[in-house]
Amino acid sequence: MADILPFHQKRATTADREPEPLWRDVLGQSLRAAREEQGGRLVDVAERAGISPQYLSEIERGRKEPSSEMIAAVTGALGIDLADLLFGIAGTVRRGGSTGLAVGRRPAGPVLMAA
Repeated sequence: MADILPFHQKRATTADREPEPLWRDVLGQSLRAAREEQGGRLVDVAERAGISPQYLSEIERGRKEPSSEMIAAVTGALGIDLADLLFGIAGTVRRGGSTGLAVGRRPAGPVLMAA
């Protein structure tokens, strides 16, 4: 019979690791970066999305956890692809870093929202 050899794997303790970023923080940073890259004003994007500027500001600051409908409304107002945004956020959360995400663009057009 073969001998069983111990496998010593040095694990990083909780104190050694940086905390993972919250999803809502990365989402907010990504949306703000996209809006600022376009030169869009908070009030204009909020109006197109059908939400208040205060609520959009809270989303961008990571204070609110928006519903999927709200996220879709904001990405539609920004003209960015929801799937690209979410894929970028997932990668950022996995890496544990900050955003600098490039999100895909859609042709400008009307934004449809479900009531």
